[in-house]
Amino acid sequence: MRAPRSRTITIAALLLVIASVAVGLTSRLRAGGGDAHDAGRPAAKGAARVDLAREVADYTSRFGPGHGYLPPGRADREDIAAAIGLLLDGQRAPAERRLAARDFTVRTIVDRPTGRRYAEVADRTDSAVAPRGWGRVYLDLDHRPSWSVQVPHPGFDLGTEQLGVRVLRGSPGGVLVIAGAHRKAGAGNSADVAHRTDTVFHAVCAELARRGMPGVQLHGFAASAVPGYDVVASTGAGSAGRQDGRELADALRGRGFRVCRAWARSCPLEGRTNMQGKVADADHVPFLHVEFSPEVRAGGGPAERAAAAIAAVTGRWAGEPARPASTGPVTD
Repeated sequence: MRAPRSRTITIAALLLVIASVAVGLTSRLRAGGGDAHDAGRPAAKGAARVDLAREVADYTSRFGPGHGYLPPGRADREDIAAAIGLLLDGQRAPAERRLAARDFTVRTIVDRPTGRRYAEVADRTDSAVAPRGWGRVYLDLDHRPSWSVQVPHPGFDLGTEQLGVRVLRGSPGGVLVIAGAHRKAGAGNSADVAHRTDTVFHAVCAELARRGMPGVQLHGFAASAVPGYDVVASTGAGSAGRQDGRELADALRGRGFRVCRAWARSCPLEGRTNMQGKVADADHVPFLHVEFSPEVRAGGGPAERAAAAIAAVTGRWAGEPARPASTGPVTD
């Protein structure tokens, strides 16, 4: 009788060990933000697990008027944009060398809420006493980059940086480009990247447009600036994105927003002088210039609905089926 009892004890002990290991693995996945989507993916070796929304909030919280911006030289702009192109081509080692020569770094991060991997391109001077304010770029590493979301005025158009993160998360294949300083950080309008071509932000966006990647640029207006509307949707200086603009306006309307459509009527803040829009137009690439009210940019439900509406367009750019709006389209 002693031998069967010993075997029973041994089997029970083994089952207890297996159960303990399973519980430990489950806890570890939950602590790292893992889910079914994340579990089937090879681990990102050496990648930092972060909440991208918090990472961006920490970064932009340091921005303010009157400080934190140094205009880049032409070689700086060209080298950084060329390095972004190398990353898009999958040539990380030469991209890192080129960026390092301009005092930029590249690291792989995993966004905990989504499990998605991104390459973060950042200025080493961001945490210095006198940052240059040249911005950051996040590139989707799990899908072929095919579109961009651009945030030219973080800290000035409050909430656009967080809306940008929501948009990036909303569809695969995105590239998030964030300006590195407050709009009024530099002398004159030197840090107003939406209206200048001599910035790192513009150089990167121009590189993306040159590669045929459509983009949506996020802005914000004061409540009194556009009475009666929540959103101003425009295609900027060009018309290549006209159908995309209509699709976006329909999706926004379907989610309860009042939209001024700049191609159909006169709207304030149409973005006709936006430089990224002009370079996209020159390359015949769709570009959407979208202005949001403070309520939409404040976060919560309105921001979620706005990001979902934008995903109707970015998802198609990424090759995903469009997400239907809840009401019928408006013809214009």
